[in-house]
Amino acid sequence: MSKVIVVGGGAAGMMAAYASAKAGNGKTEVILYEKNEKLGKKVFITGKGRCNVTNACEVEELFGNVVSNEKFMYSPFYAFDNKAVMEFFENAGCPLKTERGERVFPVSDHSSDVIAALTRKLKEQHVQIHLNKTVKSLLMQENSSETSTEKDKKKQAGMKITGVLLEDGKKMTAEAVIVATGGVSYPLTGSTGDGYRFAEAAGHKVVQPLSGLVPLTVKEDWCMSLQGLALKNVAVLMKDGKKELYSGFGEMLFTHFGVSGPLILSASSFYSKKAKGKPVSLYIDLKPALTQEQLDKRILRDFEESKNKQFKNAIGGLFPARLLPVMIEQSGIHPDKKVNEITKEERKNFVEKIKNLPLTVTGTREIKEAIITMGGVSVKEINPSTMESKKVKGLYFAGEVLDVDALTGGFNLQIAWSTGYLAGESAAEEERCGY
Repeated sequence: MSKVIVVGGGAAGMMAAYASAKAGNGKTEVILYEKNEKLGKKVFITGKGRCNVTNACEVEELFGNVVSNEKFMYSPFYAFDNKAVMEFFENAGCPLKTERGERVFPVSDHSSDVIAALTRKLKEQHVQIHLNKTVKSLLMQENSSETSTEKDKKKQAGMKITGVLLEDGKKMTAEAVIVATGGVSYPLTGSTGDGYRFAEAAGHKVVQPLSGLVPLTVKEDWCMSLQGLALKNVAVLMKDGKKELYSGFGEMLFTHFGVSGPLILSASSFYSKKAKGKPVSLYIDLKPALTQEQLDKRILRDFEESKNKQFKNAIGGLFPARLLPVMIEQSGIHPDKKVNEITKEERKNFVEKIKNLPLTVTGTREIKEAIITMGGVSVKEINPSTMESKKVKGLYFAGEVLDVDALTGGFNLQIAWSTGYLAGESAAEEERCGY
């Protein structure tokens, strides 16, 4: 019986172990090592504890939500797409529901039900689960298989995996090893960069890890005064000089250090990737449903109805109460000025500020606060059809350890499920076919 070892019991690791055992059809022994005391520690906290399992969009739309290395995901997504993921969890006894933005959650709103469903499936397939077991390193040797043709020689060149070395000193042999150790965000969940170390020891390039889906810090003090204020249905535009880095629509939140919320988290991935820490401009459109001309007419109408009121008392219907003082200050109009004394130029400037409220992004919060890690094992050295290393035979990578990431909305977990499933299936099939 061949043996497959999976390192890491997160989303990708659990799915890889399941797929490997299923594809092995009783002829593959699958062992899962997790250094934490339980499986799915990071899955447990995703989606604020609700776990945004995937996104119910059309399969083709998955690719447009991948930020890094979209083309690499073609084989994994089509091998195990979002519909397959939903079917998997429904069949595993975890009913799902679809919410705004096609985001899919367990009906119970408990991430623990997602983990329980995966655990049941692992046990059904007789996967051996070892908790509190840390893998120290990979075991490899020269791949000296004798082959009959030049093509086969090329295929068998380099190193091959022979197993793993545990922290307690035990050597565990295997024909295939799947590394699904995550990135370096949320280190308390066990994501401490072990997979990067394993990859580099195997001769792989690791793209510098960066914060992805992380709150942004800003320069302006007024932003901090709005701490806790959430804005729904706003648009943002991020620019580096004249170059557009990101634009989007959704919900954001002001914090004691800057801005956060789903819209900002998505923007942050493009900031990390393209701006690399330098200051850039962020513009908030508080009324994206209206053009500047339509907004000007709306304000003009409000002013007509409040001719003798002071400016500060005439714009209450435009913004949340806490935002009013900031918008008055940004307008440059004295709060006590009578509405009928406001000039056309002042009004136009006010409209401009509502449509383009400016902030200066100075950076991101620390990577340990990021929802995901950008960067990781270079996908140029991974076969996208199998998730196998091009450098070491029998070595596979899956999930966040890879240099692939996506926007919020269930897309990053979909990457984990898809790459995990494909790696697991490929590892078992390769061993069963006797390659």
